[in-house]
Amino acid sequence: MSRDRLRLAIPNKGRMVEPTLALLHDTGLIFEEHDRSLVARVQNFDLDILFVRTSDVIEFVGDGVADLGITGRDLLAETGSALPVTRALGYGRCRLAVAVPGDAPIQAIGDLAGLRVATAHPNVTRAFFAERNVPVEVIALSGAVEVAPRLGLAEAIVDLVSTGSTLQMNGLRAIDDVLASEAVLVTNATTTNGRAGDIEALDTMIGAVIAARARKYVMMNAPATHLPELEALLPGLESPSVIPLAHEGMIAIHSVVGADDVWRLLPRLKAAGASGILVLPIEKIVP
Repeated sequence: MSRDRLRLAIPNKGRMVEPTLALLHDTGLIFEEHDRSLVARVQNFDLDILFVRTSDVIEFVGDGVADLGITGRDLLAETGSALPVTRALGYGRCRLAVAVPGDAPIQAIGDLAGLRVATAHPNVTRAFFAERNVPVEVIALSGAVEVAPRLGLAEAIVDLVSTGSTLQMNGLRAIDDVLASEAVLVTNATTTNGRAGDIEALDTMIGAVIAARARKYVMMNAPATHLPELEALLPGLESPSVIPLAHEGMIAIHSVVGADDVWRLLPRLKAAGASGILVLPIEKIVP
């Protein structure tokens, strides 16, 4: 049955909620979310946002209840879902890691042969150890995986790690990585209900914000004779824009640079003759 509006399923709890809502608001979508709301109607785009359990996002998209969804790569791997990943979203980055007690003699994956491994990702964990021919007993837990060794439930765990602070607080250390994960946008190509154009438009909006977050807009003044040296420092999206100024021999240079490169570039730009340097955020970039 066709629908007039797209549906996007997103998690209603957990670490991905806030950055997901921030991303959607930054795209320019206007909607209100409430703690008990199951659906948010977007006012300026034909889109309804469905707030569902994290574990249900993939099922909603796979069954065609939602046209798109935001989930983690680790969950896609755990469910074995073949949903296409339309775009990596640049947040929720973490890794699924094998960890053991800090004082355990275990140093490598092979040392776990015959032992118990607790995890909330049993399918991925079984596949990981099977591929390495290391026989382990996988203990499936729904939460508080990091306390399993302390409670005597398992000798090791496989759990999501971002900064590693949770492992340290529980006296654990990582010995190997199972997979890298981050938030991704998924779609169901067979249930677009004739709304492929709208899906592409939404994906473009999201992509424009993600691209902008990774870059800064830099403006500066400089003597025209210093242009070759400054241009060599500013790779940008294309060649920088150069504008003559009222004072003869002076120019303004505008360029887009990587956000991670800005602080490394500033002293080099000043040394090359730039002055009055402005660094500005970019709202959106559409290639």
